[in-house]
Amino acid sequence: MQMQRDHFLLMYYFIIFFVTSISSLATAQQRHYNISRGSSLTPTKTSSWPSSSGLYAFGFYQRGNGGYAVGVFLAGIPEKTVVWTALRDNPPVSANATLLFTVAEGRLVLQTAQGQDTNITDIAQTASYASMLDTGNFVLYNYDGDILWQSFKYPTDTLLPTQTLSAGMELFSSVSETDQSTGFFRLKMQSDGNLVQYPKNTPDTAPYSYFSSFTDRTGDKVTLNLDVDGSLYLLNANSFKLKNLTSGVYKTRGTIFMMRIDSDGLFRLYSHRADNSNRWSVVWNSTDDRCDPKGLCGLNSFCFLNDLVTGCRCLPGFALVNQDNRNSDCERNFTSGSCKSKGKKYTLEELNNTSWEEVSYSVLSQTSKEDCSQSCLVDCNCEAALFKEGVCRKQRLPFRYGKRTRDSNIALIKVEGTSESSNDGILPTLEGKKEISTNIFFIISCLSSVNFPF
Repeated sequence: MQMQRDHFLLMYYFIIFFVTSISSLATAQQRHYNISRGSSLTPTKTSSWPSSSGLYAFGFYQRGNGGYAVGVFLAGIPEKTVVWTALRDNPPVSANATLLFTVAEGRLVLQTAQGQDTNITDIAQTASYASMLDTGNFVLYNYDGDILWQSFKYPTDTLLPTQTLSAGMELFSSVSETDQSTGFFRLKMQSDGNLVQYPKNTPDTAPYSYFSSFTDRTGDKVTLNLDVDGSLYLLNANSFKLKNLTSGVYKTRGTIFMMRIDSDGLFRLYSHRADNSNRWSVVWNSTDDRCDPKGLCGLNSFCFLNDLVTGCRCLPGFALVNQDNRNSDCERNFTSGSCKSKGKKYTLEELNNTSWEEVSYSVLSQTSKEDCSQSCLVDCNCEAALFKEGVCRKQRLPFRYGKRTRDSNIALIKVEGTSESSNDGILPTLEGKKEISTNIFFIISCLSSVNFPF
């Protein structure tokens, strides 16, 4: 009798456990926040679909003055942080826009008051449902539960833990903290295995790079990876760790990590502790020199550091094109005419300890600074010259990628003046000195064809 009772109790508890498990599973599935077709969002009412924990959300966020954009952002911390943006180069939409998960086609469509419909994702099949995962990945699924599309495969400027940057893919910086449209810098996981940073709209060649992992020739399927412990590293196709970019494993309890290429051109690893502060902390950055990013300052200007804060300064005789933008190009503050015009006098102003893009059209070797200056003054094509260790490189404008350095390079900038030392355009004889004329296009062509050991 006792045995039958025990058996009955065992079966009873098993049934209770089974029912409770099914109920918990159903609750968990509900908390997974699967998004069904026909669901919609608006900027001012139901504006986002959260992940199960509420840490991440997908939907509208405010961009600019009164405008909105669609993306993934950290919603569970006081400092809302955008980590992925859809249609990032489209203008912000107004408050009467709608994001619709269509019933018939299973597409995510952004609808505006002007009647314009724009697809958020590009998928060939019909999506059955969507989910905002707790990893920060927004996913579309088909009827069988297979992934059709995920935001992790199309990163903008940020990597989250468990996310990778595959070979051939790039991250592009945003214009600013508040404007997530495409900025001026990129981080590329090259197909040769090298992770390299360049300015936007430049060739993938050494003269334009300003950061490299020096892992070229290591395979065509190398990936950049970020783990939940904050480790940032490169893996090859065989899952062999080629290089650790960060120094080690960091505390993970209550800590969120993200890697982002910032608007200043550097890419950094950030951490955020929920029990510590409301701000992100920089754990690691790609360089300690904040003037390294090429193009941080505009044409004919150079970058300098003042108490770890970057600034841009125009060449002597130049002024900002846009006085409200310190990073804008600089132009001459005098009218340039023919250097042989009657009454025109020019002098050269020295700018010490700066480096620039090498695009010289003529090179004087075994010369002095004085002879370099004189050669530029009487050469109508020469608008500036770079002198270093007996070599004079004559250049035309514009000057690019300028930065303050500690080397001995001297930039000699032609400016309008009344110096009596200016000649009438007669090139002096430079005894014992050799002039080598080079074509800028030829130089760049040659450099582009060389496999540089990053």
